Amino acid sequence: MVLGVLANTARLFESPYVETIRSSNSLMVLTAVGGLVLTALLWAQIEQRLLRDPHAPPQVPYILPFFGNMFEFGLGPIKFFQKYRARYGDVYTMLVFGRRMTVCLGADGNNFFFNAKLAHVSAEEAYKTLTVPVFGKGVVYDVHNSVLMEQKRFMKSALTSDNMRAYVPMIVEETQQFVKRWDQKQGVVEVVQAMAELITLTASRTLFGPDVRSQLDETLADLYHDLDNGFTPLNFLFENLPLESYRRRDAAHVALKNIYLQILKKRSIEMDNVKPDMISHLLNCNYKNGRNLSHEEIAGIMIALLMAGQHTSSATSSWTLLHLAENPKLAAKLREEQIEVLGSEDAPLTFDALKQMPMLDNVVSEILRLHPPIIEILRKVVQPVQYPGTNYVIPEGHYLMASPVVTQMDPKVYRNPLEFRPKRWTEDAKKDYVPSANEKVANDEVDYGFGVLRTTSARSPYLPFGAGRHRCIGEPFAYLQIKTILATLVREFDFALTDEGMAKPDFTRMFIMPLSPAKVEYTRRNP
Repeated sequence: MVLGVLANTARLFESPYVETIRSSNSLMVLTAVGGLVLTALLWAQIEQRLLRDPHAPPQVPYILPFFGNMFEFGLGPIKFFQKYRARYGDVYTMLVFGRRMTVCLGADGNNFFFNAKLAHVSAEEAYKTLTVPVFGKGVVYDVHNSVLMEQKRFMKSALTSDNMRAYVPMIVEETQQFVKRWDQKQGVVEVVQAMAELITLTASRTLFGPDVRSQLDETLADLYHDLDNGFTPLNFLFENLPLESYRRRDAAHVALKNIYLQILKKRSIEMDNVKPDMISHLLNCNYKNGRNLSHEEIAGIMIALLMAGQHTSSATSSWTLLHLAENPKLAAKLREEQIEVLGSEDAPLTFDALKQMPMLDNVVSEILRLHPPIIEILRKVVQPVQYPGTNYVIPEGHYLMASPVVTQMDPKVYRNPLEFRPKRWTEDAKKDYVPSANEKVANDEVDYGFGVLRTTSARSPYLPFGAGRHRCIGEPFAYLQIKTILATLVREFDFALTDEGMAKPDFTRMFIMPLSPAKVEYTRRNP
């Protein structure tokens, strides 16, 4: 009897009647989905045509609400900026994941963005959802801007000429030890992975000392990797998601901070044994109100320094190594420059000698022009702000976005801007650079608390380290670190591109690295 019921039930589900119901349900689902899509498309048009603020900058058209221009922008941000700059000029608005961003391009756009008043825009509000879980509370973008300026002053004042002079032999030694892993006369190396690790090793050795460097084993490397995976566009757009990468990021922050706190505790006891590194300096820093930097704050600053510097410097080093592999004659000229300055290819590299190598400077400057690690920078509007010379008003809650790379690749500014030409920074400068009338202005100087900066420097067509109060204070160290590593590598190896050729940029990351796998062939020069 039971089997009979089951058989009849099975036949019922096989009947044409059930097929009709199934078809009806599918039709209902398709109709509902179609209705939702149609509603979304209709709402996107209402947003752009009927609800548009008449005082807002031009809006880049989009099809879907919320997502907006995300897909086109994500596939090629630089092309996106250039395309709509040609259509709308230097100021226009885009929509990405529900965030309206007013893009500010060109000399005037950069100047407006970087020198905007704190009462109008905030970097802290733009970035804290991304940085606080990684760096920690009480530092960088988790504090009032006045406190951040003091923290930047502490860090900048540690990068003295004497300290930088002491860093060069440390970087050389770390680089030589690192490339011993390339134990064959010839081989292939993955550039992004190698440079990321080498930058971390050299930065930790110089900035934080041997006690931090000695702990850079596999465990610490895994912690940095987990933190790095929490520093992505996804983390910026969505603060809290129930994802394993978020959980691992938070656990890595706690573990790494505890390691640093242990080192700081030990260092505090040994204060008489002062080392030329950031830790010794920060332990002696006081805020203007007399309060010492706490160990918690110093640990957060250490994480911020290593994470931010690691990304930007490893990107620049990776692109440079790829271009030297593409231009072996240029690498040979860099070796000749060393011989000319030092008298011998085997003579020790020094801080003063590196300052006398203009060709090396030009190579790094050209890489930063063509491949800046950061191609979009954000501020959140906290009070309605008018764009100068227009009736455009950007409302509170929207974002400002700058992209200095657009000017750095502008044919109206640099002739043949897509060409890698280090010479454009020296004898060919007058031929390759087209000065803008916007640069012929008075050089007003402002001290934001960490050193005097020219406010009009934001009008420069070349801003790889930003401008204004948020200009990167690690610029001198970054140049020193990158140049020392490259000078050491070209001494040791000849490089060539593999059959895969020059890598393309990876626009899916916060910092624009070569798209992995980006490989070069190496040949040891003195096996």
